[in-house]
Amino acid sequence: MELTLLNKIILIFLATVTPISELRGGIPMAISLGFNPILAYFSIVVLNILLFFPVTILLKFFHKKYLSKCDLYQRYISHIRNRGKPFVDRYGMLGLALFVAIPLPASGVYSGTILSWLIGMSWQKSFLSISLGAAFAGLIVLFLSLPLAQFIW
Repeated sequence: MELTLLNKIILIFLATVTPISELRGGIPMAISLGFNPILAYFSIVVLNILLFFPVTILLKFFHKKYLSKCDLYQRYISHIRNRGKPFVDRYGMLGLALFVAIPLPASGVYSGTILSWLIGMSWQKSFLSISLGAAFAGLIVLFLSLPLAQFIW
């Protein structure tokens, strides 16, 4: 069954906004579905960066009332703090960008936003660091995914 353009875009969108895959899933999926790699990179990185705002809002409004009572959430928060805080303590804003740039699960925009919120970094500094990290992570994933594009085109 051939996927329509809209179905392909929805799949890419879902892969990109899912906390486990983020752009690490979106870019290879877009390339494998036949999208131009450069267009995929820019659109998916922008979408991934924009996740900063809903995650920040969610944390502000739901952390104390709901999320802090969830054991799974507390373990996730502890994991993020243990993995990312040394980067930020040592390198500041650049450390947060590096933490987000590592294209591994639990180190993307979601985790970077939560980490910056946990340590009390201003949203402006957080957004800049997370944007730089996401752009760099996207480049890493793009270059690792380009051989895939050669097989498709």
